[in-house]
Amino acid sequence: MLIKPNHLVMRIIASTLQFLCFSGCILAQDMKPITLNPPDLKRGLPVMEAFSLRASATEFSDKKLTLQDLSDLLFAANGINRKDVSKRTAPSAMNAQDVDIYVFMQEGVYFYDPLNSVLTPVVAGDQRLIVAARQVAFAKAPVMLLLVSDISRFKMADEAAKLDAAGKDAGIVSQNINLFCAGTDLITRPRGTMDLEKIRSILKLKESQRPMLNNPVGYPVK
Repeated sequence: MLIKPNHLVMRIIASTLQFLCFSGCILAQDMKPITLNPPDLKRGLPVMEAFSLRASATEFSDKKLTLQDLSDLLFAANGINRKDVSKRTAPSAMNAQDVDIYVFMQEGVYFYDPLNSVLTPVVAGDQRLIVAARQVAFAKAPVMLLLVSDISRFKMADEAAKLDAAGKDAGIVSQNINLFCAGTDLITRPRGTMDLEKIRSILKLKESQRPMLNNPVGYPVK
């Protein structure tokens, strides 16, 4: 027999949901920025040896990345390597520097600020599953790097041309990640699969901000 909930029960449920939502907002506000370490420019294998080891990982240890590994990873991906002119480790079409990196970790989502070498809090809580989407095993990786191109930074007027450039620029950043991981003790794989609708909603992306690729990153399973 079905029992219809009375008004009191419905009010309790509504109040509980409001409390949970409010609590989530407090947690997001309580997240602290993460100051990254200067990159270790002496680490890693010779570039040709790194190429010989490059492979797409299929499973990841859930061990958290050290701060130095995370710092070096982000610098290699799309950090600023010439501060006097604010140029990046990854080239971009017309120097648009259109690719931003969102860092998904267990504690929440951060925005990588390469100029100040800081991770700025965006959303609290573990959101890695929305990047993994149907390939849920990849959410075990301690870090997932989401590459988002803001196509409004391109000077050309044609949107198709902007999206073409955005895809190429994101591919270069992803390849930086792949090569860095191959040359160190990290593993990764480039991915196009992700829950675009949920990503756009939770990150509050503008229409011009287009999620392009993602790279789960972690340590090998021992």
